[in-house]
Parts: sequence; C-alpha cells; structure tokens
Amino acid sequence: MDKNTLHPLIIERLQAALELAQRAALSAYEAATDEQNIAENKYDTLGLEASYLATGQARRAQEIRQSLSAWQQLTLRPFDPLQGIQLGALVWLADAREREQCLLLGPDGAGLKLQWLGQEVMLVSPRAPLGQRLLGCGPGDEVELRIAGGVQHFEVLRVV
Repeated sequence: MDKNTLHPLIIERLQAALELAQRAALSAYEAATDEQNIAENKYDTLGLEASYLATGQARRAQEIRQSLSAWQQLTLRPFDPLQGIQLGALVWLADAREREQCLLLGPDGAGLKLQWLGQEVMLVSPRAPLGQRLLGCGPGDEVELRIAGGVQHFEVLRVV
C-alpha cells in the first residue's frame, strides 16, 4: 500500500472540515451580533449564548487550520527499521482478540477516520497514549496501553 495516496485525502478532508467550521463560526457570529438578539432583560441570553458559540467555533476553526498546516508540511518517508515507527508511519495493529486496525501516525487530526482501499484508517497523534507507545516500535513488537484502569495489548503487524 502506498501511503502517499492517503496524504492528499487527509488534506482534502481537513480543508472540508475547515470550511465547515469557518461557516459555522460566521453563522454564530452573525447570530451573536444580530439586532434581534440584543438582550431585553437579564434573562434574555440568546445573544450571549450565540457569542459563546461563535468563540468556540472560531477556536475549532483555528485548531483545524493548524492541523491542516501540519499535514501540508509533513513529508511521508518509507519505514526505516533502524528508527522504528516515526511520524508519517502507516501501522497495522492486532489486539488481544486478533482484531486488526490500521493507524497513520500524524502530526495532528487525531481521531479522524478515512476509508482507503476498503480499509478504515484512523489518524493518531504522537501526543495520544497509543501514538506515544508506538514511537520507535517495529513489526512484531507488542505495545501495552493502560486505559481507565484496564490494560490493552497490541501487536504491531506491519509498518509502511
């Protein structure tokens, strides 16, 4: 599998998410500044609520903008067994029940899922616990992840 074909799909998806977030922020801003939403008494909070929403939407748009920039600057390199898993690695894992999953270790955009060649690929950041544990690993290595008092074990099947 060529992960270089996946890279533009991620950028495209992030650009679409950014456009959506920017439209939502603009819509919330317009609602917050609309004359009809001026408070008539202390219990009339529609304008205030719209203002909070606009602020949150603007923050979300900025986060997506930063993620998009990081992905645009990322150069995907082939897997180097001497360095192990690094940023840009496409990794297949199996859990204790032998369920497989495919992850792309990226600079940001964690949690984003894409369908690629009939396979679901989830983006994982090195800031995420699983992303941290994968750094430096290679095929055949086992990774242990402690979540909410439980322990999950994964085996690295292959890396591209």
